[in-house]
Amino acid sequence: MENKKNVVVVGGGFAGVQLIKNLDQKLFNVTLLDKINHHQFQPLFYQVATSQLEPSSISFPFRKIFQKHKNVQFRLAEVNGIDTASNKVKTDIGDFIYDYLVIAAGCKTNFFGNTAIAEKSFTLKSTSDSIALRNHVLINFEKIMYATEEEKESLYNIVIVGGGPTGVELAGAFAEIRKNILPKDYPGIDFHRFKIILIEGSPNTLNSMSDLAHKASRKYLQEMGVELHTEIVVKNYDGTTIELSNGATIKSANLIWAAGVTPNTFEGLDASVYGPGKRIKVDRTSLVSGYTNVYAIGDISYMETPKYPKGHPQLANVAINQAKNLAVNLKALQTKKELKEFEYKDLGSMATIGKNKAVVDLPFIKFKGFFAWLTWMFVHLMLILSVKNKLIIFINWAWAYITKDTSLRLILTQKNSKQ
Repeated sequence: MENKKNVVVVGGGFAGVQLIKNLDQKLFNVTLLDKINHHQFQPLFYQVATSQLEPSSISFPFRKIFQKHKNVQFRLAEVNGIDTASNKVKTDIGDFIYDYLVIAAGCKTNFFGNTAIAEKSFTLKSTSDSIALRNHVLINFEKIMYATEEEKESLYNIVIVGGGPTGVELAGAFAEIRKNILPKDYPGIDFHRFKIILIEGSPNTLNSMSDLAHKASRKYLQEMGVELHTEIVVKNYDGTTIELSNGATIKSANLIWAAGVTPNTFEGLDASVYGPGKRIKVDRTSLVSGYTNVYAIGDISYMETPKYPKGHPQLANVAINQAKNLAVNLKALQTKKELKEFEYKDLGSMATIGKNKAVVDLPFIKFKGFFAWLTWMFVHLMLILSVKNKLIIFINWAWAYITKDTSLRLILTQKNSKQ
């Protein structure tokens, strides 16, 4: 069709990829803008960071994903701003004209204004973050082999800030490799001194989940030897010493920050569009407040509905379903049909703490243990994009389950390449 509309999508997370996959190819030409060239499966970053999966198992190049979508172009670009008057997205490689703009750029780590922590801590918001954390932890174990007694104290302590799913899953994974894997690799290290410390500001781990999840996750972590500190926040960090709100300090060369997110923001949008938590306010069709052709979906959007008067939870399933709904509505706009308002049907939430240990909150039942762990694995495998990667991950998990080992502990550091 000659009169195809141009849709520019900013961000290739769950929302962006699902939208493009569901858009009618006969009605729309699509340009996807992202500063990395692949879709990242964020729920399994912690397994890359703890040497359980390879980065390629959970990373999917956009050009491969959309090979068969002849109406889709990908551009490796960083968005600098939006000119809504001229319908342009400004990037570091030039401007892109749109008929419809869809912002699906997700969130970044929230350091709550503490620049010292931002500079010195590790985060888990990308595949490259996961690799950097894996490198750092493994290098520190190499350092323990020759460090002085004074230096060893900070090298032995891994401190995770944030008791949500990311923090809990990471703590559990480190506890498992401490028990089953690292002692085989480093027979000269005293692993009784290796501490995994989880710090959470609220009273509970997995605070947004059910009471069963609170109690079970705490019990599992403590059984695995994780030190829990709840109702405490980190005040400062200089690279070796962590200062806590109760006045105590912890020596650590490994601070991992998983304590919250804040949406990415863009120059050019009116300040009035940003609602609670700096999320972009949208109506029930994902249209950004005050605009006629700018949409926002996924974690970055704030939509009030009867079931969710304070906005939806920032979950992959919300992003995926908002994207599918928007694809239907953009087609409806072109075919002059009625728009469909979005409402999220809560499918539940879950987290795994380790082998045979997980918690699952479904609308009709809440459970824990081995069956919850199998449920968690099945759901996450189904969300993985390619059949090949589903198989690779399943084989990795099965092998690790049987042998209590993996062979992925590579330190992959990169020197500055020649231009």
